[in-house]
Amino acid sequence: MREHVAEYLSSGPSFHENEVIERIETFRKRRPRLRDTVVTLAHGAGGKASAALVDAVFVEAFRNPLLESLGDGAVITLPSGERMAMSTDSFVVQPLRFPGGSIGHLAVHGTLNDLAMAGAVPSWITAAFVIEEGFEIDDLRAIVADMAAAASAAGVQIVTGDTKVVPKGAADGLFITTAGVGIVPAGRELSPQRVRPGDKVLVSGTIGDHGMAVMLARGDLAIEADIESDTTSVSALVELMLEAAPSTRWMRDPTRGGVGTVCNELAQDCELAVVLEEEQLPVHPEVAGACEMLGIDPLYVANEGKFLAVVDPAEADAALAVLRSRPEGRNAAEIGHIADEPAATVVVRTGFGGTRIVDMLVGDPLPRIC
Repeated sequence: MREHVAEYLSSGPSFHENEVIERIETFRKRRPRLRDTVVTLAHGAGGKASAALVDAVFVEAFRNPLLESLGDGAVITLPSGERMAMSTDSFVVQPLRFPGGSIGHLAVHGTLNDLAMAGAVPSWITAAFVIEEGFEIDDLRAIVADMAAAASAAGVQIVTGDTKVVPKGAADGLFITTAGVGIVPAGRELSPQRVRPGDKVLVSGTIGDHGMAVMLARGDLAIEADIESDTTSVSALVELMLEAAPSTRWMRDPTRGGVGTVCNELAQDCELAVVLEEEQLPVHPEVAGACEMLGIDPLYVANEGKFLAVVDPAEADAALAVLRSRPEGRNAAEIGHIADEPAATVVVRTGFGGTRIVDMLVGDPLPRIC
């Protein structure tokens, strides 16, 4: 490993070789241990604290092979031999409406996208509502209409659900939980174990749009910027890409924790390096400017309508071409590749010729963005 670190340092990073080796060994630890005695907002951020909570509480209690993969959805083989994917998600975003969407759009798109990342074609979803006493019926109608429109556009049906009402002050307006089912086409296999050195890392569009749109919509910051959430279903775009690049290894949508956290999960799962090229990361200038003002790295800011894919290098150009052929994928880019070393680590090659290590998200700079 020391020879590889020396190669990275030759381009001029600002830290010492031994420090790099020490940090890499630290990052190689698969999952942090849960040391907290109470739940904090950081446990919902999708980063280190979330991983510790999930491992120590939920995986420990419910342990089984389907759960332990910790993917966006579970892929289950039916007695008939067909495979289906299941996924579930809760939405607590504040405010309930923001530029480009609402909690209703998110509730549908989030679950559909998780199914797509498991390689499934979404078919049906469920919806459960926790409504605070005093919530306006007209507002509820509008949000449900958003859900209906999102489901119709994606070609899925909302087939069952549940409603609970809690006393005023017991919930922040409205919480929605959705679950979904989709069918995985025969022969389609996606997993970190299929990732190989030399594979290309693609993103289907600009990063950080949703998180910054919600953050600015809260009105707590004296920042005005024309930023809209990218919330949408990616299922149709995924199917087009998989047709052009049938050897695709792995996919994931960078929601909580953003691209940086998702790439760390991939690096740890496949025990390889994810090498990103800073100058190839697609970021809208408005998002980049807002992140700079707030001191937030766009790599950690969530999207709700984009996905990452690791593809066979021979199919990368075809995958990019088909992504860019659709409006929702016009800003798709090749942002990096998979390497042998430094194992289980994410590194970014900067525009100045140096490199930096990207750790998994630790805190929660943007709480309640989905």
